[in-house]
Amino acid sequence: MFLFDMPLEELKICRLPQTREPDFDAFWERMLARSAEQFLDPRGERVAYPVPEIYAETISYAAFDGGRIAGWLLTPAEIAPRPALVFFHGYGGSRGPIANFLSWALQGFTCIALDVRGQLGDSTDLADYPGGHSAGFITAGILEPEKYYFVRCFVDAVRALDFACGRPEVDPARIGTTGCSQGGGLSLAAACLDGRSKLCMAEVPGFCHFGRTLEITKQPPWTELISFFQRRPQDIDAAMRTLSYVELNNMTERVACPTLVSVGLQDELCVPSSVFSAYNRIPFEDKCIEVFPYNGHEGGLNVESLIVWARRHLLDASI
Repeated sequence: MFLFDMPLEELKICRLPQTREPDFDAFWERMLARSAEQFLDPRGERVAYPVPEIYAETISYAAFDGGRIAGWLLTPAEIAPRPALVFFHGYGGSRGPIANFLSWALQGFTCIALDVRGQLGDSTDLADYPGGHSAGFITAGILEPEKYYFVRCFVDAVRALDFACGRPEVDPARIGTTGCSQGGGLSLAAACLDGRSKLCMAEVPGFCHFGRTLEITKQPPWTELISFFQRRPQDIDAAMRTLSYVELNNMTERVACPTLVSVGLQDELCVPSSVFSAYNRIPFEDKCIEVFPYNGHEGGLNVESLIVWARRHLLDASI
């Protein structure tokens, strides 16, 4: 097998150095306190959908620092508090069509599928990003941590839990987060920053360790960072400091819920050592990492594995 990163036995015990700033905890307390002061302004409008067993809405809430986060809410037609899953999508993508979440809703879950701010979906981003940045989103506001794009995305993910807890279709005691790549990172971030997340299922998650990623790969979208650093070498240290606040290797010790993670050992985007390091720091005993030796960023985790975890921890404890 082609060895892209560390041997598997080393990955299993890998803990890359943390880059936490002294004010890391205070920073996130401050950002979440600011979020709590901002009106959520939740909205929803029913959508006609040709599956009578399903009730569907287009939903939105106020994005942190400006704009609106848009998405779907999908639930069984008989409205009642149910276990809920919040879905986050991959970088540059969108939540996709309602059909993507039908299998979950038909099992009895309330599904909240969201578009990340300013990307391909319907979510808008009206926040101010000081200074210049390279193409894409990764370097927007990267020299000021409180105004960094992905800091705001992380806060939006927590606000998704605020939204969910305010809906009659959601049991606030049974909310999980899930996603792939960027979405996997956001699902982990929500679990790190907010104890209301009772399950996290993160497929090939991003944001795990920026330094290690840049050491061994030059694949997009990390070329956005590389391009920025090439043109502004004087700002590398300040940018890496900002990235440290959204580096999951610095925060997964906060995870306090069952967690399923997947990793492809040929993944050159979310590199294995970064994923393993963040996973290995999760203290919660009920955790699992599914390893796919010949897979790249497509991962390999099948839907059935996700279903088993979601049903076991949110829907039916007997499974």
